[in-house]
Amino acid sequence: MIKITQKSISFFHKLQHKVIARGVTPAIISRNRLQIRELSLLSKRHREMSTFKFSDYDCIGFDLDNTILWYNITNMVEMEYQMMAKFLVENKGYDPEYLEKPLTDEAIDFLQKGLILDFDRGNILKTNSEGIIRMVSHGTKFLTTQEIGEIYPNQKWEAIDLLTNDPMAVWNGPWSLKVRALMDYFDMPFSLIFARIVDSIDSKRNEPLDKYEIWPDLYAAACNMFERTNFRKDHSHYFTELKKNPNKYFRKCSNEIVEWIREIKKERTTFLITGSNVDFANFTATHTIGEDWKSLFDVVVCFAKKPGFFVKDSPFWTVDDHEEKEMITGAEMKKGGVYSQGNWGELKSFLGRLCKQESPRCLYVGDNLLQDVQIPSTHVGLETVVVSEELHAEGMVNIAWPHPDEKYLVSSVWGSYFSVPDGEKREDSHWSTIVESYSRICIPSLKVVAHQNIDDGFQAFDGGDKTRGFHPAAPAGIPSEIIS
Repeated sequence: MIKITQKSISFFHKLQHKVIARGVTPAIISRNRLQIRELSLLSKRHREMSTFKFSDYDCIGFDLDNTILWYNITNMVEMEYQMMAKFLVENKGYDPEYLEKPLTDEAIDFLQKGLILDFDRGNILKTNSEGIIRMVSHGTKFLTTQEIGEIYPNQKWEAIDLLTNDPMAVWNGPWSLKVRALMDYFDMPFSLIFARIVDSIDSKRNEPLDKYEIWPDLYAAACNMFERTNFRKDHSHYFTELKKNPNKYFRKCSNEIVEWIREIKKERTTFLITGSNVDFANFTATHTIGEDWKSLFDVVVCFAKKPGFFVKDSPFWTVDDHEEKEMITGAEMKKGGVYSQGNWGELKSFLGRLCKQESPRCLYVGDNLLQDVQIPSTHVGLETVVVSEELHAEGMVNIAWPHPDEKYLVSSVWGSYFSVPDGEKREDSHWSTIVESYSRICIPSLKVVAHQNIDDGFQAFDGGDKTRGFHPAAPAGIPSEIIS
């Protein structure tokens, strides 16, 4: 069995299984579907509270990558693309004329977080809040609305309907081999790799294939880069490069954020849930936060395999010298411990014991809208805060903060991360709606809240005004009729 996933990234957290479709049984999926309506009603009641305060929670948790820890996205994406292209050319025989093209401004502009790959058709999709497919590129060629409708009748597709309404249904099983949403900056380069491969294949045939077989090779490229034991063994050029040049790829966490979390820990129970393996998490956190990073949290969970962490009953493992040693139950966990894998149910019970609450009110702060936000919200009723660098890079209404990686985060061809075109107007993108529906607030960085006291109030998403939960202001790319 291959255990792949070094990061809290949507796609690589599934690669720990040799076949991606093996993670959650149909029984679990069915049970969770039955729970979604009840939990959504609970979430709706929470959302009716118009003010959000960190002090309202007994336990406050954080993701690590792209939440507390910020990457130099420009350097990271360029390195990831180059290493994947090299692997695919040298090991899978793809055309270097296409994959080894330079990352020109036009190529970079093709990148955007949240794009959806249709493996069989060689298409890349962007959808609205109702799962209507508004934008499609076949390879790097964008299709007209008429062409989209000819491929996807009524601009709909069953896989997108499932992704919209119950993403766990496409996270596992047969659909996981047909569709993939690229959820963060670790898998974001896949859209350009995928598109250039499609262009290469089509150029040799002068017509599209009935079915493209690119995904298994992309999977192999991911294995080559991210298999978690490669960090310790120095078998991956990816990890070797990060170890050699950490300052090139990581940004230091501000003292303001570190001290803010430290102050929270004095009054509340704090926890960290990261998809990174324990050795890699220690490497990145030590470099960006400091040697004493574990002191910020009452408990640390690594290699959590989100989103399965929130819906499965996987056991916890003790960690010694950065390796998993002994399987334990949540009842055996100790304050200050660092553990691997596990599940939310037992972690929540443990957190309750720490804060002396039978049913603690918990909050989780993260960036991945499936792993950290939607699935925790719908499946276990966990309340969430979104950290979105797109909110920073694209700009906010009447606010423009320069972002050092803006070039890689803002796309003129795909448009705003928060909206999609509908004729002459714009409408909410699928991901904007996830933010508004399943989080309490959305911020561009923890710095926005780190200068506040934990009992300071923020306007929260409430199911009505779609802009009120964005802080310090709504995205500039949100549909204008919503802002007005």
